[in-house]
Amino acid sequence: YPRAVVCRSRTGAVIGLAAAAAVAVVLLAVAAVVVVAVVDDGRSSRSCVEQRRVDEAKVRATPWLRAEELPGYGAYLEIHWQAHALGDPCSRVPGPVDWTYQGVIRLRPEDARTLAASYAWQPITAMASSASPGLPIWPALAPFVDADVHWSRSDVYDMLPPQSRWRRVSFDADRALVLFSLNDH
Repeated sequence: YPRAVVCRSRTGAVIGLAAAAAVAVVLLAVAAVVVVAVVDDGRSSRSCVEQRRVDEAKVRATPWLRAEELPGYGAYLEIHWQAHALGDPCSRVPGPVDWTYQGVIRLRPEDARTLAASYAWQPITAMASSASPGLPIWPALAPFVDADVHWSRSDVYDMLPPQSRWRRVSFDADRALVLFSLNDH
């Protein structure tokens, strides 16, 4: 009988030691994460912020990959666009970050005529006072917009499906020029 007690106590001791070791490993891992976060002193965050600035300053000339978001433009002649984060993609808080995109598209003349005839475009100056004025053009995209542009808008066009992003478009049919803004939602 005393022998069985000794066996049980040895087994209990081994299990107790194993549990204590597991707890110690977990505590060390947590401490290491805290130390890395404190010692990092924002270096990775700074590099993220610098990369964000570079990415947001970049004017892209690649075709828009989701053509359904910009319907009726055909095989446009050129596009220039940018993306800006609406939140902080460098935050340590997990979760999605919404983006806004703005671009200038030069259409082929025949596509501009088709687009002009397909929707009720209203000159921005003639729109109701409750409507906001034309889109402010981001500075890096301004060189791609003609100086004497006359923008029009169509609420019907802006509300066309699919609405995976909020769309706002200004259009100058005479210059075959589109200024678009898309916002994640």
